[in-house]
Amino acid sequence: MIKGRLRVPGDKSISHRAVMFGAISKGITNIKGFLTGADCISTISIFKKMGIDIEIQDTAVTVKGKGLYGLSNPLEILDCGNSGTTTRLVSGILSAQNFTSVLTGDKSIQKRPMNRIIAPLTLMGADIKSNNGFAPLTITGNSLHGIEYNSPVASAQVKSAILLAGLYADSPTTVIEPAKSRDHTELMLKKFGANLNTTKTSATINPCKELFATDIDVPSDISSAAFFMAAATLVPDSELILENVGINPTRDGIIKVLKDMGANIEIINSNDEFEPVADIKVSYSRLHATTIGGDIIPTLIDELPLLAAVASMAEGKTIIKDATELKVKESNRIKVMCEELSKLGVNVVETEDGMEIEGTNKLPGNVTISTHDDHRIAMTFAILGLISDGEIKLDNKNCVEISYPGFFDDLRKVNV
Repeated sequence: MIKGRLRVPGDKSISHRAVMFGAISKGITNIKGFLTGADCISTISIFKKMGIDIEIQDTAVTVKGKGLYGLSNPLEILDCGNSGTTTRLVSGILSAQNFTSVLTGDKSIQKRPMNRIIAPLTLMGADIKSNNGFAPLTITGNSLHGIEYNSPVASAQVKSAILLAGLYADSPTTVIEPAKSRDHTELMLKKFGANLNTTKTSATINPCKELFATDIDVPSDISSAAFFMAAATLVPDSELILENVGINPTRDGIIKVLKDMGANIEIINSNDEFEPVADIKVSYSRLHATTIGGDIIPTLIDELPLLAAVASMAEGKTIIKDATELKVKESNRIKVMCEELSKLGVNVVETEDGMEIEGTNKLPGNVTISTHDDHRIAMTFAILGLISDGEIKLDNKNCVEISYPGFFDDLRKVNV
């Protein structure tokens, strides 16, 4: 059973942004609770190559910012590793610098669509050359002008790239989305002194002379906490408290859907100073099927593979729809989840924009899961391994380093 208290590592989205915004602000930004996963280390590495002094000690990071125009011409290619957030957000910043730079990443990054940021940034005057819409990206800084952009996808990475370029534009820049995506960029830019206004599905940023350093206390990542919410829900007699978790309403879809499926989840000790945080108490419960689609999808896009796995143990047929975005993550997460759940005897059907999962009450195990080097796939099946009859092996456990280096240690800690 899953018992005790756990504080999972810092939020990946917020950790990335704290370094980026600190680097282009005036003064020293102190970050507490920074996530030291490989993706966020890629962000630090890139800004160091552009002349920013960044010190890291455990989960404390100090960024000595040089202002909006203080970045130096990098002498080598900027390698984003496996990080889509780094690639897309930094593109917005580089579009306005007075130098040419090249952004690339690993094999997975070179398969992820970049036209979704190239198109709007080019409309603003950016000069970006790509490999047919994929990384590597060669970005030559330019004078930028404000635009009003109707984004075809609800994507925080697209929105953030445009807003960051908008800091440097000659007039206001507005992004309108089909549904509200996570708003960490908007909240944090305001904290650094940007002039930014939001409505339910739009954000407008005004040109900025300078950002000013501020201290950031990073809450625990709800996407990492989600695996333990699922574990405590699925394993009989469990009761777990997850501490200081970020519960931003643009990210809390996982809580809403688990509750909708019958999970026993309680929000306690909430606090809303910068980003809303709370402790989350979860205990075992029997689950029933649900339908997941529409506006809630952007608020749980990263948790959908896990929810598909949870649905395999819920009574009835769960439908996940409106989730084509899953096809262009670190792997095609729709295809991979369907293939790997099938290995466990789960009746699952791949659809054009999601999947349909028929719940079962027994997982035989004795299989090896192909993680496709995708950290979220690996952690998802590690959780199902807690309740399967036989062992569930992973072909690559190490890919969890991307977002949660201590995942297996934490799992052992609470699995009593």
